[in-house]
Amino acid sequence: MVQPRGNGGNGRQESDPAVRLSRFKAEVMKREGYNVNPERPDDVKFEVAQSLGVTMREGDNGDLTTAKAGKVGGVIGGSMVKEMIRLAKERLKDQP
Repeated sequence: MVQPRGNGGNGRQESDPAVRLSRFKAEVMKREGYNVNPERPDDVKFEVAQSLGVTMREGDNGDLTTAKAGKVGGVIGGSMVKEMIRLAKERLKDQP
C-alpha cells in the first residue's frame, strides 16, 4: 500500500487513516494519468470532473446533480477499488 509522506499540509498525523487514504487516492489517480498535487490530493476531483465535462468548483456545488457527482466519484472510487483488489491478489499470491 502507499506509504504516507508528511501530513499533506493539513496538520493531521501520518497515522491518521484519512491522511493515508488521501495519499492512496493521490498515488492511484496519478497512475491513472491525472495531475495530482501531493499536498492537496482531494483536489483531483476537479481534474476528473473537467475530463468528464462536469462543472465543479471549490466550495458549494449544491447545483451538481447526483448523477454528475456519481460520475466523478465513480472514476475515483472505481480506480481505488481496482488497485485495492490488485494489491490483495498480490498479497494472496505471496502467501504459502
